[in-house]
Amino acid sequence: MHINLPTWLTLFRVLLLPVMVLVFYWQFPGHNITAAVVFLLAAITDWLDGYLARRMNLTSAFGAFLDPVADKLMVAVTLFLLVESHRGGWSGVVMAITAAIIVGREISVSALREWMAEIGMRATVKVAFIGKLKTVMQMVALVVLIVQHEKSAEALRLYHIGEVLLVIAGILTIWSGLYYLRAAWPSLKGDAMGHIRGDD
Repeated sequence: MHINLPTWLTLFRVLLLPVMVLVFYWQFPGHNITAAVVFLLAAITDWLDGYLARRMNLTSAFGAFLDPVADKLMVAVTLFLLVESHRGGWSGVVMAITAAIIVGREISVSALREWMAEIGMRATVKVAFIGKLKTVMQMVALVVLIVQHEKSAEALRLYHIGEVLLVIAGILTIWSGLYYLRAAWPSLKGDAMGHIRGDD
């Protein structure tokens, strides 16, 4: 099997996940900033592999399968790290609920996409503005929350900013998920045939 450049970038993004986990827990000076840089690098490869695949016409079945898997893993692993490190109090509860909403939505939409593909109804998948906004908000929130780990007043304020951004991302996640479900609803009911118009 020939692996092209965009797929190598996707594989690199997957390999960055254990690196981020290790750096996140390894208590050396600046480990949180380093973990955030690793996360940002993974996010950049997410954009870059898609750009190169479209620009250079380097698409492949394996790349199309692996790219969304890498995206979901990146977000889910980061959320699990943050939930585990911010247990206790209302902030921990908010973090856990928001993480559950985001991960639950990703699982649900992935299952919906797979089912629609099986019945031949995944002919058109377009990126909606709400999906782009959700992704940007989610990535910014995660970077802020990764960086925040010290218990100073400044770090606490930074944490609350990240927390608010993550809650907003959670709301947008629900909204975009409902957008997806609405597009697929005629087929789910079995009344009509239509297209999914996706969000990410």
